[in-house]
Amino acid sequence: MQQIVFLDSDTLDAGITLHHPDFPHHWQSYPSTTPEQVVERLKDASIAIINKVRIGAAELALLPELKLIALAATGSDNVDLEACRAANVGVCNIRNYSGPSVPEHAMALMLALSRNLFCWRQSLLEGRWQQSGQFCFFDHNIMDLHGKQLGIIGKGTLGQALGERAKGMGMTVRYAQSQVGTSHDEDRLPLDELLQSSDVISLHCPLTPYTRNLIGERELDLMKPGALLINVGRGGLVDEEALLQALANGRLGGAGFDVASVEPPPPDHPLMKALQYPHFILTPHVAWASEESMQRLADQLIDNINAFAAGRRQHRLV
Repeated sequence: MQQIVFLDSDTLDAGITLHHPDFPHHWQSYPSTTPEQVVERLKDASIAIINKVRIGAAELALLPELKLIALAATGSDNVDLEACRAANVGVCNIRNYSGPSVPEHAMALMLALSRNLFCWRQSLLEGRWQQSGQFCFFDHNIMDLHGKQLGIIGKGTLGQALGERAKGMGMTVRYAQSQVGTSHDEDRLPLDELLQSSDVISLHCPLTPYTRNLIGERELDLMKPGALLINVGRGGLVDEEALLQALANGRLGGAGFDVASVEPPPPDHPLMKALQYPHFILTPHVAWASEESMQRLADQLIDNINAFAAGRRQHRLV
């Protein structure tokens, strides 16, 4: 009988239905797991389900029964894939489950920043409308997205989905040229040119050695004064200290982030400090987490495990 252990089940909402696999098995679920608990909890497991728990060569060496790591996420940077390959441990991930949720979240951040919604709400709480004596007042800038250029870094499923939504709002959409390989797509621009010409930049690329701190002080300086920066991709894509400085000096029109280099970020983290600025929005890595997307993730997770048990390679990374 297969032993299945889910090490961090609290990374999925309790209201989501997680169907158990079709084959005979024993299921053990833990809300969360510390690094020191990984080996002990997986010592008899043939299948491990993880979202953010890290498993590397050291852990694999002590887990001879383990045959599959089923990621309850798309990103795999918390798993040593080469060590898994060497240990003959399969790894599968979740794909294309958050197609509507992530681009809609990115659009929400763009709209909230371009319309200055949080500033208007604060003014209302302070009684500014009544004080104005008029039917409206003009304390905060409002920018139409229609007619503006959106520069998207990452032309995968989510980047393209955002592009289609932005086109529907009348925006011009351009993508960054890939840092690896070449592309002759007419809608791609070199990164520097994209930064210089776009009114909004949105990040939808994975975190790799090529993309870590992709947007730093130099790149922020290249952006149009007043431009918006959106990151619903990965923490670490942006130099967060440089972002804090760009917000402080007023060069950026605003920034909306759903990810941080450390999650949860400590109180002294640059993104937490940036919350003092009304033109910065931070959400707690929930762009993916619509009810519909989470249910698709849960269903695909079990489908991947069923496929493994049946001898089929489905969404395999290793």
